[in-house]
Amino acid sequence: MSFVVAIDGPSGTGKGTITKLIAQELGLVNIDTGAMYRCIALTCLDKGIANNEERERIIEIAKKVDIQIQHNGTEQEIFLDNRNVSEKIRTQEVTMMSSQVAVIPEVRKVMVDLQRKMAEGKDIIMEGRDIATEVFPNAQVKIYLNATSEERANRRYKENQEKGINLDVAYEEILRTIEKRDYNDSHRAVGALKVADGAIVVDTTKMSIEEVKEKVKEIILERRR
Repeated sequence: MSFVVAIDGPSGTGKGTITKLIAQELGLVNIDTGAMYRCIALTCLDKGIANNEERERIIEIAKKVDIQIQHNGTEQEIFLDNRNVSEKIRTQEVTMMSSQVAVIPEVRKVMVDLQRKMAEGKDIIMEGRDIATEVFPNAQVKIYLNATSEERANRRYKENQEKGINLDVAYEEILRTIEKRDYNDSHRAVGALKVADGAIVVDTTKMSIEEVKEKVKEIILERRR
């Protein structure tokens, strides 16, 4: 039987970083669901699809693309049709497009089926927007990470500067993107962003990564006992 840790929350709350750290420390398999939707978004953009109006084409893309998540030491690498797209899927353009493709029910069904298949027989930690509400509603551990939109925009801006990506994107633009995505994610017809029943909410606004990691680890270890 699998042991499932489901971490939900809006963009920029540290879900990805915390999930990686916890996976390493507790020996859990990390499955990045957000990266999977980003792969669909990147493929759409590469094919000239700039919004979700071309619904049927997007659904076909979701059904046909090959998405693999591999671990290289402490780093997680995302492969789309056998090419490493770990950096390419983190652009601002892909971020906005992924929010659009994720609202298509048929795309979500394909991705959820794939996520559940990846998790079969494993002790996993999975982060996203609806992991505890839709993908694994019976997860043994449900955590919802949150932070103010201003703090999340500040984190994303600093991350871009450190990684040398999206350097021409100002803080104000990142904040607008985050607020728009929050609205879209929380108003989805399917898989809307919300706190799952039984989830523990952790506000990370004034917490360091180390503090958040220790808090999340404490919750998981308590549930495991």
